[in-house]
Amino acid sequence: MAPPPGPYSGTSTLALVARASAFSFGIVYGSIKLKYLKAKAKSHQKAQAKAQSQSHH
Repeated sequence: MAPPPGPYSGTSTLALVARASAFSFGIVYGSIKLKYLKAKAKSHQKAQAKAQSQSHH
């Protein structure tokens, strides 16, 4: 599909918008992934600590 004539006739505007949205999506996705990995690591450490304390007793 070709963009309609007018402000979107040039690829620059469309490319800028696409780049900006992709960039912001990347930031949001990255921060969510980071939070998820951190939470996962935290729960993993808790589980490991629990297992260690149980093995000591």
